[in-house]
Amino acid sequence: QMQLVESGGGSVQTGASLSLSCVASGDSITKYCMAWFRQFPGEAREGVVAIDRDGRTNYAEFAKGRFILSQDGTKNTLNLQMSNLQPNDTAKYYCAAVLPRSTWTACPLYLKGGFYYEFNSWGQGIQVNVSS
Repeated sequence: QMQLVESGGGSVQTGASLSLSCVASGDSITKYCMAWFRQFPGEAREGVVAIDRDGRTNYAEFAKGRFILSQDGTKNTLNLQMSNLQPNDTAKYYCAAVLPRSTWTACPLYLKGGFYYEFNSWGQGIQVNVSS
């Protein structure tokens, strides 16, 4: 399993931007299925965006047009640029990874339902607070 460390969170006002980074160690992220999740207090983690090993992405509806995922293989980093942040984006954001299983033909990108259970490497999470 990889080790993942998120950074870049903080407190901003409505409409502001933040960039989150996830630095991986222990292996190359280009071999992994990767994703960002977020979690509201008392709720399950929800998928924000996922990326497969070919660079295909899938964004949650709330993230489309506002969030941009990028991957830097040389720095082994997964970045999430978030813009036009709203108070309902306030959550703890997590980076996650999983090495594709032998039974998979592709990385999971579906974000919903059991998507959370596909991943077995997690960062500690980073808090994002958006005030009105």
